[in-house]
Amino acid sequence: MEALPVFVSLRSNFYERSSSRQVSGCTRLTLLFVLIFNLSRCSSALRVIGGNITEVQGETVVLPCKLIDTTETLTQISWQRMTRGKPQNDNFYTITSQNGPQFVNGRDDRFQIIGNFSDKNGSIQLSNVTLLDEGVYTCIFTLFPSGNHETKIPLNLLVPPVTSLSHNHAVLGNEEVSLATCTAAGSRPPAEVRWLTGTLAEKVRATDSSTQHSNGTTTTVSSLFGVPTKEINQHVVQCVVTNPALSKEETMSFTIQVYFSPMGVYIGEKSKDSFRCVTEANPSANFTWRR
Repeated sequence: MEALPVFVSLRSNFYERSSSRQVSGCTRLTLLFVLIFNLSRCSSALRVIGGNITEVQGETVVLPCKLIDTTETLTQISWQRMTRGKPQNDNFYTITSQNGPQFVNGRDDRFQIIGNFSDKNGSIQLSNVTLLDEGVYTCIFTLFPSGNHETKIPLNLLVPPVTSLSHNHAVLGNEEVSLATCTAAGSRPPAEVRWLTGTLAEKVRATDSSTQHSNGTTTTVSSLFGVPTKEINQHVVQCVVTNPALSKEETMSFTIQVYFSPMGVYIGEKSKDSFRCVTEANPSANFTWRR
């Protein structure tokens, strides 16, 4: 009977140690859950702000990227791109507090950082932008302890047209011919071409055609047709080209030329001892006197 208290004491001690281990395990699980919960709250609160950018070819574009609403430690800002010139995902730029901005996979001095690492601003500037730069840029912030956070920035380019206006040598006649041609070449999006003909609206008409190029640009051609008569000769018409890449409409004026040989020659006395020779022609006729 003396051994019983010892046996009870041993069992009691075992339960106390077992209970202690269970409490310790629960504490560790609770701490892990709290850590995960806090990281989740931090990750959901922070935001990476970017944008959708449209710019004209040849200009300077800003690719905005800023991290807000976080107190985590920023270790690196990275830039990736998938463009016409780089169709595969390309890591091309990194920024750290120790080394500053650095190019990856080749240097391109058109890129320049305009943000500030300490402000969690990774915005960069790209000068002399071309169609090969069009695509999607990805800005990545690497934070401790939550990891990477990114935003994608689409870059779309507008291309202004190269405009020209040419006239055709229309000869006086009764059949409709092309009087002038207005061209808006290599634009993106396609340019709108229209004619201002004033009082000739009932005497002329326009036809349009377009050609798409492999680089995504379009050439638009508009031709002005009419019957080449003396009534439309020397009338001024205008070709107007409109495109989002142009700061304003581009207007080109043109004087219709209908060519014809001298139509009758008239000689009259101008004064007592002088004579005058008159004719109508386009271009102007040359005169030769004989006696």
